Amino acid sequence: MTVTVGHDSQKTRKSLTAGGQTVSYYSIPAAEAAGLGEFSRLPAALKVVLENMLRFEDGKTVSVDDIKAFSDWGKLGGKNPREIAYRPARVLMQDFTGVPAVVDLAAMRDGILGLGGNAQKINPLNPVDLVIDHSVM
Repeated sequence: MTVTVGHDSQKTRKSLTAGGQTVSYYSIPAAEAAGLGEFSRLPAALKVVLENMLRFEDGKTVSVDDIKAFSDWGKLGGKNPREIAYRPARVLMQDFTGVPAVVDLAAMRDGILGLGGNAQKINPLNPVDLVIDHSVM
């Protein structure tokens, strides 16, 4: 059974059957055909971000306009003031001990203090509360 989370209003979700199993995926060529933008020249890592946006397109947290803005961002060489929503399914750490993550968190807290923000907002146990106030940057 395929679990769907977005609306797929542009019909980019496709199916592939192999070895007796069917899987769903979000097609970049289908996104281009739907007029969402030009994505063929994106690096593989950014195609993952695009696929994530297509998967979660629900008109609220990720809209069709967000996906089009991502295309514009690529055309403008990475310059676009619009933020995008990205929901990674998992986060892979570079070290199984977790030490680099603790150092990264400490650096982020130090950085937010330097910008006049509240270091308590950098809380890995509750990432939903992480709100970056761009006015202090």
